[in-house]
Amino acid sequence: MIVDASPNRPETAEELPIASLAMGYPSYPPPQHPKPPVATHDLLISIVALVLTLALGVVAGAMGLFSLAFLDYCPPDSCSVDGAVNAVGMALIIAFGIGVVGLAVTIIQLARRKPGWPFAVGTFALCAVAIFLGGVGYATAVG
Repeated sequence: MIVDASPNRPETAEELPIASLAMGYPSYPPPQHPKPPVATHDLLISIVALVLTLALGVVAGAMGLFSLAFLDYCPPDSCSVDGAVNAVGMALIIAFGIGVVGLAVTIIQLARRKPGWPFAVGTFALCAVAIFLGGVGYATAVG
């Protein structure tokens, strides 16, 4: 029997509600559902696209370096060494920035268990466009 002067107080412990003030602390929150696994095809496409982006950047960097290193004769009337250096340098810097941002966004999307492959493929495409435009700028400057 519970001893209390209150007239509304239950007489036995069985009449108390399960979550009563006698417990003192709130119950634990319900367990969260585990995250679903990352889709295998999404992960593979993302990795392949980002590795191809890295390979494209390395090849473009080497080609840019060699195209500037072997720019032997550049007549001032039809050729601009500064323009060629600026075109190659800016294309590589912009492609590097796009690659870093694309890598970060792809990793964040994969960590959230959302599709990351569109961002990885978009990163590759944007880097390819930046490098192509740098090549066009180089050809125009040397032209």
